[in-house]
Amino acid sequence: MPKKNAKAQKSNELDGAEFFAAIDLIEKEKGIPKAYMLEKITQALVSAYKRDHEGAGDNVSVEADEEKGTVRMFVKKDVVEVVDNPCTEMSLQMAREKIPHAQLGDVIRIEVRTRDFGRIAAQTARQVIIQGMREAERGMIYDEFSSKEHEILTGVVTRVDPRSGAVSLRIGSGSEATEAFLAPGEQVKGEEYVEGMRLRVYVVEVRRSTKGPQVLISRTHPGLVKRLFEMEVPEIYDGTVEVKSIAREAGSRTKLAVWSADADVDPIGACVGPRGQRVNNIVEELKGEKVDIIKWSEDPAQYIAAALSPADVISVTVCEEGKSCRVVVPDDQLSLAIGKEGQNARLAAKLTGWKIDIKPASAPMEEGADEEEDVIVEDEA
Repeated sequence: MPKKNAKAQKSNELDGAEFFAAIDLIEKEKGIPKAYMLEKITQALVSAYKRDHEGAGDNVSVEADEEKGTVRMFVKKDVVEVVDNPCTEMSLQMAREKIPHAQLGDVIRIEVRTRDFGRIAAQTARQVIIQGMREAERGMIYDEFSSKEHEILTGVVTRVDPRSGAVSLRIGSGSEATEAFLAPGEQVKGEEYVEGMRLRVYVVEVRRSTKGPQVLISRTHPGLVKRLFEMEVPEIYDGTVEVKSIAREAGSRTKLAVWSADADVDPIGACVGPRGQRVNNIVEELKGEKVDIIKWSEDPAQYIAAALSPADVISVTVCEEGKSCRVVVPDDQLSLAIGKEGQNARLAAKLTGWKIDIKPASAPMEEGADEEEDVIVEDEA
C-alpha cells in the first residue's frame, strides 16, 4: 500500500529526467533554445511559490541541474530572535534543527521539499512550456520577418473579403509562416486577387502583437518598384547605379531617377537592359504600369527638365526661395508636359521635390503679365 501512495505522489511531482527530455525535444523540433525555456520555467516556478507564500521575495531561487536530472527550489532565511516574516526569517531553535551550529545573523538556505513543491512545479512547468513555446515561436517569426522589412516577399492568397476587398496572404514556409494583411488602400486599382494565386508584395513594417507578429504589406508602395529594379538590374544591386528618387501612382505610372558615379556606365541603359528586357520584366510584374527612367542631376534645372520627360523643355528658371521653378515648354508640348489629369507634372514634382510652374512658349514673359495659362504643380507629399 505505501508503494502505491508513493507512486501516486510521484506522478504529481516534477520528474527531472522527463523535464529535461521534454526541453531537449522542444529545442530539436521547434528550434527554441533550451536556455530560453529554462529561464522562463524557473521564473514561473519562483512566481508560483511567491503566490502561495505571501511575504516571500528575492530569497527564492530554482536550480536546474541537467547532468543530475534534478530541479530544486531553495529559500534563504535569516536567523533571528523574533520572527516577523516566516517566509524570510526563522528562529534560532528552528535553524539549529537543520544546522546544529547555526548562529543569530546567519543566512540559511533551505530546500523546499518535493512534497510541497513537486505538484506546483509539475503544473507550472507544463503551463510555461506551452506558453513559452508559443511566445518563442512568435518571437522567432517576428525576428524572421522584421529582418525582411522593405523587402519583396511572395505570398499565397488565402482569403479575399467579399465586403471590404481586404486580402489575406500566407507568407513564409513551415513553422515560420505567418498571415499577412493586404489592406484595400495598399492594393493597386484594377488588380484582381483570387484564392490560391501567388503574389509579390512589399513588406512595409512588422509589428509585435499579442496574437503574434503583424506583417504590413503593400502593392502600391514605391519601394516595391525600387526592389524590383534591384532584382532585375545587377548594376543597382552592386551599387554601380544608384536610385536617387521614385515617384509612383500605382497601377498607372512611375518615375525613377537614377545616377552613376562611373562615367563609363549609362544608368538609364543599365535599367532598360538589352532590348528593354529588364524594364519590360518589371512592367510585366506591375501589370502594365508605365515606368519613366530619367537621369538624376545635381543641377536642379537639368533634373527638373528630365523629370518632365517625355515632354521637351525649352528652359527652366530656378527660384531657390521655396524650391520653386518656372518651366517653359513648346506650345505643342504643353499637354504632354502636364500629362493626363496633370499626372506627368505631378509625378515630376514628387520626384524632384520642387514646385513646378509650367508655361507655354507663346505666353507673355514680362513680369506681371497675365498668367492664366500657367500650370503650377507641387509635390503633394
